Order: sequence, then structure tokens, then C-alpha cells
Amino acid sequence: MITIPYLTALTTYFSYGLLFAFGQFRDFFRKIFDWWHAKNLQVLLFLLFFLIFMGYAPICLGLEDFYIRRLYLRIQDCFGRPISSAPDAWFDVVERYSNDNNKTLKRTDKISRCLNLGSYNYLGFAAADEYCTPRVIDSLKRYSASTCSTRVDGGTTTLHKELEECVANFVGKPAAIVFGMGYVTNSAILPVLMGKGGLIISDSLNHNSIVNGARGSGATIRVFQHNTPSHLEKVLREQIAEGQPRTHRPWKKIIVVVEGIYSMEGELCKLPEIVAICKKYKAYVYLDEAHSIGAVGKTGRGVCELLGVDTADVDIMMGTFTKSFGSCGGYIAGSKELIQYLKYTCPAHLYATSISPPAAQQIISSIKVILGEDGSSRGAQKLARIRENSNFFRSELQKMGFEVLGDNDSPVMPIMLYNPAKIPAFSRECLKKNVAVVTVAFPATPLLLARARICISASHTREDLIKALEVISQVGDLVGIKYFPAEPKKQQQGKDTIKLE
Repeated sequence: MITIPYLTALTTYFSYGLLFAFGQFRDFFRKIFDWWHAKNLQVLLFLLFFLIFMGYAPICLGLEDFYIRRLYLRIQDCFGRPISSAPDAWFDVVERYSNDNNKTLKRTDKISRCLNLGSYNYLGFAAADEYCTPRVIDSLKRYSASTCSTRVDGGTTTLHKELEECVANFVGKPAAIVFGMGYVTNSAILPVLMGKGGLIISDSLNHNSIVNGARGSGATIRVFQHNTPSHLEKVLREQIAEGQPRTHRPWKKIIVVVEGIYSMEGELCKLPEIVAICKKYKAYVYLDEAHSIGAVGKTGRGVCELLGVDTADVDIMMGTFTKSFGSCGGYIAGSKELIQYLKYTCPAHLYATSISPPAAQQIISSIKVILGEDGSSRGAQKLARIRENSNFFRSELQKMGFEVLGDNDSPVMPIMLYNPAKIPAFSRECLKKNVAVVTVAFPATPLLLARARICISASHTREDLIKALEVISQVGDLVGIKYFPAEPKKQQQGKDTIKLE
């Protein structure tokens, strides 16, 4: 877990307190001015009486609405920036302007060519590829852009069958099922697998799709400390001993849900220890590999390959195609019985439109490149490059004095910002220097733990990374987010030793 320095926490709390106080102050005077400028006081009083005693309750009410109006809107130019090109190593960012203090943003015809440090394009398949793109175009001509149907009606093509076999072989499971959206894969599958009388034990920092899926299942939910196997074992023992609430009957089934790489922390899951604990207590393991499949491991097969875990020990393997494979959708891989059950019961399979044929072809082609089935070694080179790029960039950021989260080999690198004023400052200053970064704040992260999330790609060259490091270092000095002392350069160290001698 992140340990916030005392002074940093104090100043961050003070900043949010100041913003909250001024926001409430402005809201108070806004009500007075609105009342003062009312043309007809009697009509106003009648409307107030009607709304209070006979009308609807306000749709937008509470701290969420206050946060959006008084905090988020002031810096919304840092979020949701539109682009007008493929999300390659460099892309075109559309410039915007506002005439009402950022309440609304309008696009212009101007674009800025920026270094892309925010996309999940881990292996560089999101742009045109010499092997994938021609095959995707051919599939578009043959199958059209969409099946316009669910999988169980007219939405299953030979490509979908081939894709499911390809995914199952790639992740090392007997069978797989694919869906048109990654978020839905979690939120629709968990309610099918679990129900009343079941127990879901979830990592405290699991993705929102897992949280929503668990809540929709009707099962009892318990949370264990992030990536802490010892606390997981404690929770498992307590829940098995107590049983179901009120009746204390044994649980119908227990499932432990973890992620391969945590998207906001960049940390690798402690999968070997978690699998051993689940085996000991007869609990199922559900592994979300949205950010790890294709990105880590010698052949890109995810954290199981990287950490030496047998895929047979992971009961449900979930992943998405939106990151490493440059496409869309998600998958569930497991036993043949599990996949057959999901095909009969999962609403995302029964009622949702199937994944588009060109998207399916993109996934199949990218997997073939990764495995070298295209007749080249580009897949192995991409995997080696993303590993080298990630480890190089992380080590250089740490040497500069930034607080960087995550583990080696992970392409996700959060740089801690903490203070709310540093969120827009860091983002805007980087954009001025043609480096596009993603800043993340509440509610995606806890209030005090705002950060900039860097995502590295195999399409980045060493020159790209050096330019990015130079810009981030300059902006880091300007904004004041180098929370640790920087390491002295080797040349300076050499001069110092000469002087001492």
C-alpha cells in the first residue's frame, strides 16, 4: 500500500478543504443572486412551494454533483482529449478551447502531434500492421462491419469459432468464449457464476467492472487488503468458520477475484501465493488479465507464464482484447463445462451483439504475430521491446526522484501527484511540450492519491522514451512532484571520485 508523507498528506487535505470551502461559498451566493434576479417573486415562491411539496426531487444532488461542478469542470480539459489519428507512438491531439471557464469545451481544426504515453497499445497493434491490417480489410469486405445479431441468432461466423479456439490455445485452457466488450465480460459473468449463498472475496483495488459484477450477483462480498495473501487467508478462514450470514450454513461456493496487473498501480499479482491459499481452502480463482495478457511473459501469455503458475490452477481466466491486441471485446477461458454453461446462461452472449468480424480478425492475426505463426520474429521482438522499454523507463523515472508505483516488466507506471493543483499543472505543461499523458484523480483513485499513469508501448523507440523523460523531468521540477532525491549522474560521480582521490 502507498505510504503518503505526512507533509504531503497535510497540504493535500488543506488544498481540498480550501476548494470545498470556496465551492460552498460560491454556491451560497449563487442561490442569493438567482433569487434576486427573479422577475416575479410570487411566481418564484409558487414554484418553490410546488417543488418542495408536490414536485420531483432533484436529479443531481449531493457531494458528487458538487465535486463535478466545483472541482472536476475546472480541469476537465485534462480529461477526454479527442485524437484524430491512430493511437500509435505518436498521435494527433485535437486542440480545444472554452469561453465559459471550462464548463463546455469546443474543438478546433488545429491538432498537435504528441508523443503518446496514455494508450494501452502495449504491443503496437493499434496502428496499421503489415500482417494484421490487410487481413482485417479482407474480413471487412467478406463479413461486413457487424453481424447485426446476437451470437445465438445470426451473429456467429467462422471467425468467431476460430477466435475462441485461438484464444483457448493461447492462454492454455480447454475452451473460451468471447464478448464484444471488455467491461461487460466481468460485470455480466460474475452474476452468472455466483448467486445467493455464494461468497466473493475481492482484492480491495479490483477494477470497477469486477465490483459491479460482484454487486449484481447477489452473493456475499468480502474484501482483502490489496495484494496481501496473508490477509486473504485470514478472511477465508473467518468466512469458512462463520458460514453464511444468519443461518451459518456452509457457503455454496467461494471465488477469489484478482487482477494480473492492477491498472491503477502497475503491480503484478502475487498469484503463486494466492493460488496456493485457494487450493488449501478449496476456493475458486478468478484471474482478470486485462492488462497482462499479451504484455508480459516470455511469449506474451500473461502473469501465469511470467510467474510460473500452471493455468490448470486458475479456474476462470478473463482478459480483454482492447490493450495488447489492438481490438475490442473480452474473453473467458476455462473448462469445457464452464464455457458450455456460460453459452446457455450468460446475458452478454444471449442478448448482446456479437463482436464485429473485423475486430475478431484483428485479434486472430495479432495472436499469430505474437506466436510467430506469420513466418517472422516480429512478435518476439515486440515482447522483448516492451519489456526493455518498461524497465528502462521505470528505472529512469525513479532515478530522477519521482515516486513510481508498480513492478518491473509492468508497462503501467503511475507517477504520484497527490495535490489537486498538480493534476492540471502536470497534464497541461506536458501537453505544451507535445507529450500526452493521462492524469487520474478521484473517484477513479482515492481522494489523496491522484497520479499520472504512464503506459509504455513496444512501438516507442529509445529516442521517444528519452524525449519523454526529458519533458517529464522538466515538468516535474516545475510542478514539484519529485518527492525523492535524484540519483547523481555517472559523469558527476566520476568527477567526484577523481577529486577525492
